[in-house]
Amino acid sequence: MLARVYSCAVVGLEGVVVEVEVDTTRGLPGTDIVGLPDKAVQESRERVQAAIKNSGLSYPRKRIIVNLAPASVRKEGPTYDLPIALGVLMMQGVLPPGGVQDALVVGELSLDGTTRHARGILPMAATARAEGYRRIFVPEVDAAEAALIPDLEVIPVPSLSALYSHLIGERTLAAHPPVTSEDVPIPAVTDFREIKGQEHVKRALEVAAAGGHNVLMIGPPGAGKTLLARAMPGILPEMTIEEALDVTRIYSVADQLPADTPLMRMRPFRAPHHTISHAGLVGGGNWPHPGEISLAHRGVLFLDEFPEFGTRVLEVMRQPLEDKQVTISRAQGSLTFPANFQLVAAMNPCPCGYAGDPVKACTCSHSVVTRYQKRISGPMLDRIDIHIEVPRVDYEKLSSDRLGETSAAIRERVESARQRQRERFAGASNDVLSNADMRPAEIRRFCQLDETGQGLVRSAMSQLQLSARAYHRILKLARTIADLAGEETIQSAHLAEALQYRPKGMMV
Repeated sequence: MLARVYSCAVVGLEGVVVEVEVDTTRGLPGTDIVGLPDKAVQESRERVQAAIKNSGLSYPRKRIIVNLAPASVRKEGPTYDLPIALGVLMMQGVLPPGGVQDALVVGELSLDGTTRHARGILPMAATARAEGYRRIFVPEVDAAEAALIPDLEVIPVPSLSALYSHLIGERTLAAHPPVTSEDVPIPAVTDFREIKGQEHVKRALEVAAAGGHNVLMIGPPGAGKTLLARAMPGILPEMTIEEALDVTRIYSVADQLPADTPLMRMRPFRAPHHTISHAGLVGGGNWPHPGEISLAHRGVLFLDEFPEFGTRVLEVMRQPLEDKQVTISRAQGSLTFPANFQLVAAMNPCPCGYAGDPVKACTCSHSVVTRYQKRISGPMLDRIDIHIEVPRVDYEKLSSDRLGETSAAIRERVESARQRQRERFAGASNDVLSNADMRPAEIRRFCQLDETGQGLVRSAMSQLQLSARAYHRILKLARTIADLAGEETIQSAHLAEALQYRPKGMMV
């Protein structure tokens, strides 16, 4: 008897319904799986056979063929174990054929029949609701993640035997209650009040957070660059439920969701090592998966030791920094992943780290410093709005008991500035959410300068030899500073502060 069970595949960040067909054919006992499966899917034969036997049920000694349709969609991962096992039991007549016809079934099986964690549960649950399915059967450990999707009955499955008992009516598996954002706590991050000194750097990071601007911090080792970067998510606006689900979907597909955290409430902070490959940074693989820039979507991508990253690695980031997404093409097709992140980079001024330091002498020659700083190309530096020097902290500040301003107080100003931007761009474009996203049309409309401001920018363009991109970025930055000050128009003081964040050149 032909049996059908519906499951789900994940292509990029979206789910695709997969029809699992199980039937017998003539031949020696065995199991064949067709429908473009990868190695992990092919190995389901052994896992399913052992799981059925160890659950107290029988596996037929027949030639079984399993078809995963549509055959044009590549199937990967072990999440088809549970639907294949149900299909085998239905094909024998052990289970009623209509027990799961209105549901999607996903899950990996252990040899003893218990279920294991599966990646991509959130987009699968979203697909189930979008395609009109009333229920979804998922591994017990993933039920909270699936329950984030409203109007969908989520059935946690601890084991194959428990699901068998549920479907024949012996023991009912209770549905998981819906999960909302209020049910998930926000994890703690470094508070700005604990960081001694560096008030001008904190101000620069506040401006960056208020407008979504990219930052480069330059300073000697031990000045606090990494600590400042790690405190950055604490002053960014709290994510809306739509943003949280957007981020959680990426982490679910990449199998990066922290344990016992069904929803990402805090904005992501990613800090890849400088030895990362370009595929690890932007995404890739035989069948592309999200990279670090997509995992930093809606959050912060921190690149410490900025010049130590490979030239190719840095250059492939230029297009995602502009377009807020990355497209990865392969012979089988192309996939697009979101990459709307804030870049926070940190570097030493030279290989020894002490060029321009007033206390410790630099041991690098001028040519060595020049080569070191030129590892970062001009076009990449041009895409960074704020360049800020981070000097060493004096002993008096380090030993002082005086605490600085809290991250919560700074976040209030940042959220107020972001609210002004949302109101300003409400009728402009759906994809312009902050000042950093403005295009030339929005800049011309919202960044008008008076005669004094025009004279200041004209002089800066001539003296600093700024590019057209740098000119636009100065205007965006000045617009953000004005928003933080609650001003409707950009004034000379706002432009002057924005110009202070341009690169100062060599630090020797």
